[in-house]
Amino acid sequence: MTKITQELIEKFKHYLINEEKASATLEKYMRDIRAFSLWTSGTEFDKEKVLEYKEYLTGKFAPASVNSVLSSLNSFFEFNNWHHLKVKMLKIQKQIFAQKDKELTKAEYERLLDAAKSKCNERLYLLMQTICSSGIRVSELQYITVEAIKIRKAVINCKGKMRIVILPKELCRMLTEYAKTQSITNGSLFVTKTGNPLDRSTIWKMMKALCESAKVSKFKVFPHNLRHLFARTFYTLQKDIVRLADVLGHSSINTTRIYTMETGEIHRRQIQKLGLLRI
Repeated sequence: MTKITQELIEKFKHYLINEEKASATLEKYMRDIRAFSLWTSGTEFDKEKVLEYKEYLTGKFAPASVNSVLSSLNSFFEFNNWHHLKVKMLKIQKQIFAQKDKELTKAEYERLLDAAKSKCNERLYLLMQTICSSGIRVSELQYITVEAIKIRKAVINCKGKMRIVILPKELCRMLTEYAKTQSITNGSLFVTKTGNPLDRSTIWKMMKALCESAKVSKFKVFPHNLRHLFARTFYTLQKDIVRLADVLGHSSINTTRIYTMETGEIHRRQIQKLGLLRI
């Protein structure tokens, strides 16, 4: 029988920090482990109990979400040499088409911009355009600095990997004006009143507040969907998935393919244009 203690959680946290895991990843691991510990009421458990938790998650969440939690727990078990507690992931059929009800369209994106502008939220108005026109992750907004817009490119350092992100000329012009009006002379542009970079949760809440006036489903509105819109638009124009993978900072093209999936409706229209039916 095994038991999770606060000391073990803290040791694992320091291990993840030393492994240079992103802050969002770190928070997720901690959240998943603490949720499991709470579910066990802090008592001892065995493999049977872990499998019971897996079944509990399966009945409550989508398969991908269940696997995400199991991945966190398996990593924690591995770290503590509790190999006998590790469980298998759920098998998920490969997704062929994107879900139309979750993909943000260009028209919806433009309505979100209009909504931000009508609410006089210039920071959010420019923030959304920065992500959508460059394809950066929300965690990479901290690299959009006064220095970066002067040379029209940002040096992104993510998980030990460095890449250059080209910033559109017109975006840099707008951001330069914004920096002047906000008296930001150096460092990150998208910051709180205390000067700290805006976190993912704050940006998510600000975007959700636009849904009603923009008439866009709340299920489509979150920062990462702006990156998806950039990827789909880039691929539609360039048809170069290798180049897109480089731009997005993906080490695997298989990851990039997820971003370029079309909806079933688009695929249906393409099939109908083949002209292989005699009517």
